[in-house]
Amino acid sequence: MTSTAPRHPELGFYTLAGGAQNPHELVSECARAEELGLGAVFISERFNVKEAVTLSGAAAVASTNLKIITGATNHNTRHPIVTASYATTMHRLTGGRFVLGIGRGIAPLFDAYGIPRITTAQMEDFASLMRRLWHGETVIGHDGPIGRYPVLRLDPDFDEDIDLGLVAFGPHSLELGGRAFDHVILHTYFSDETLQRCATTVKRAAEQADRDPEAVTVWSCFATVGDDVPEPLRLKKTVGRLATYLQAYGDLLVETNRWDPAALARFRSDDMVAGFRNAIDVHATTEQLEHIATLIPDEWLAPSATGSAPECAAAVRAQFDLGADAVIMHGASPDELAPVVAAYDA
Repeated sequence: MTSTAPRHPELGFYTLAGGAQNPHELVSECARAEELGLGAVFISERFNVKEAVTLSGAAAVASTNLKIITGATNHNTRHPIVTASYATTMHRLTGGRFVLGIGRGIAPLFDAYGIPRITTAQMEDFASLMRRLWHGETVIGHDGPIGRYPVLRLDPDFDEDIDLGLVAFGPHSLELGGRAFDHVILHTYFSDETLQRCATTVKRAAEQADRDPEAVTVWSCFATVGDDVPEPLRLKKTVGRLATYLQAYGDLLVETNRWDPAALARFRSDDMVAGFRNAIDVHATTEQLEHIATLIPDEWLAPSATGSAPECAAAVRAQFDLGADAVIMHGASPDELAPVVAAYDA
């Protein structure tokens, strides 16, 4: 197949949205995304059937022009040489369409599994080390935030420019993204003010590091769930998804958006929420989601594209006015996004 530039390099989607159990769906989703002209497929990692290395390899052969971005994997779940060679393999396999995106991970989950928590200093050290290895350097006696390694080496003939991405939340991560990464991926349900503030922080940090701020792509991760999606599924993709984030790292999301922490306390103290031991977006029934919807302030769900396809498309376009360089239409498959993209085209 001949590769052509996508119509909308500024638009992306997450493959296998939510708790998908059949990873083979990625193949048809990538093909459909290219038909729609989308520019990027994002791969999130869950410790079940969404292992990022396998999925990104599948995306490479299932697509011809999509940028393939891990959003995100964690640097400390693989040896740095394994990750560096994975990225180089993907880079050459895709003709330069791959972005290695990392993130901090979910602290309670890491604690439960005995995985050390990730620091900002570690992610910066990791990014620097990857670039050195991709450009053929043999690293002797590395002793930094990510650990001590006697020798790290890929191939002295390598001279690969591979993009790095960072999923960023707080100000320190955003600043790191601006000074050391090529793509900064924001979080879903960021208010308009938060998006503006985050984009400004990233661009300012790039300037302070003597980098071109326009060379750092800020991706808004924007929940896009139109009226074409049946109501029970819409509840899962909106109320269920936000509730799951509040389960996992509610304090950080509330602090970042400058929301009322008392509302988070009320959400957590609800008997149903307090007793729910699994991810709400995957396991809650429609009746339970309807109850949970009463616990979440409307303003918390407002930063999203909902309603008719033209209304969703207009909301997506408004993200650029707030400082985003690109938009991930989050929580929906390419088939579900087709009416929105058609309206966006119009």
